[in-house]
Amino acid sequence: MDLTAAPVVAAPIRSPWRPRLRRWVRRAGFYLSVAVIVSPAIFVFLWMLSLALKNEIDNLAYPPVFIPNPPTFDNFVQVFEQNSIGRYLWNSIVVSGGATLIALLVGVPAGYGIARTGAHRLTVLILIARMTPALSYLIPLFAVFQFLRLNNTLTALVVTHLVITVPIIVYIMASHFETLPRELEEAAQIDGAGAWTTFRHVALPLARPGIVVAFILSFIFSWNNFVFGAVLSGRETRTLPVAVYNVLTFEQLAWGPLAAAAIIVTLPVLLLTIIIQKEIVVGLTHGGVKGG
Repeated sequence: MDLTAAPVVAAPIRSPWRPRLRRWVRRAGFYLSVAVIVSPAIFVFLWMLSLALKNEIDNLAYPPVFIPNPPTFDNFVQVFEQNSIGRYLWNSIVVSGGATLIALLVGVPAGYGIARTGAHRLTVLILIARMTPALSYLIPLFAVFQFLRLNNTLTALVVTHLVITVPIIVYIMASHFETLPRELEEAAQIDGAGAWTTFRHVALPLARPGIVVAFILSFIFSWNNFVFGAVLSGRETRTLPVAVYNVLTFEQLAWGPLAAAAIIVTLPVLLLTIIIQKEIVVGLTHGGVKGG
C-alpha cells in the first residue's frame, strides 16, 4: 500500500438553488424598477379616467371618491355635443397623419443618403431645427400663410407640422440605416442595380422596423402639438389639444368634461401604440448587434 499518495479532495457540492435565486432576484429587481417608473403615469391616467366617469358632485367631494359609483358617460356626451370634438378629432387625424406621411416620403430617403454618404453634420443641422422653439417659427409662417391666403386651413397646419415630423424621421432613419449591413447593397450594385433601385428593393425592406418607430414617434409629437394649432388654426380647423384648452371656462372649472376631453386626446395614440407595440420593440432593438 502506497502511503505517499496524495489524498483525494472531494469537489465542493454547489447548491442548485443559488443560480435560480440570483435569477429570481434580478427579475424581481427589474419588475420593481419598472413598477416604480411606470406607476406615477398609470396612477395619473387612472385618476383622469375616474374624473371622466364621475359626476361633478363626486369630483368635488372630500375625501376624494376614486371609484365611480355608478359610472356615467355624461361627461363624454357633453364634450361631443358642446365642443364639436368629433370635428376636431378628424382635424388632428388629417394634420398629424398627413404631416407624418409627407415626412416619411422626405425623411426616409434623406436618412438613407446621410447614412451612406457620412454627412453627419446635416443631421446636426436638422436636430437644431427640431430643438428650436416652435414660437420662433410662428411669425414668419403666419406672414407667409397670410400672403398665400392659407391661414386657418388644415393645409397650413400640415406644412407647419413638418417642422416637427421631418427632423425626427431623418434622425431616426439615418441612425437605423447605419446599422444595416452594406453587403447586400454592394451585391445589388454589382448586379447592375442603380442607387434608387438598391434603396427601394434592398435597403427599404430591411428598414421596416425603423420606419415604424419613426412613424409612431413623429405622429405622437405632431398629435400633441398645441402651439401651432392655437395660433394658425381657425374655429373650424382646430386640433384636439386646442379643443381641450377650449373646454376650460372662466366661470367654473368642470373637471369631468376636462378629463373626458383629455382621454379623447390620449386614447387614439394609446391604442395605436398598443396595437403595434411588437413592431416598436423590434424597431428599437433592431441594430443593437450589427450583423457581421
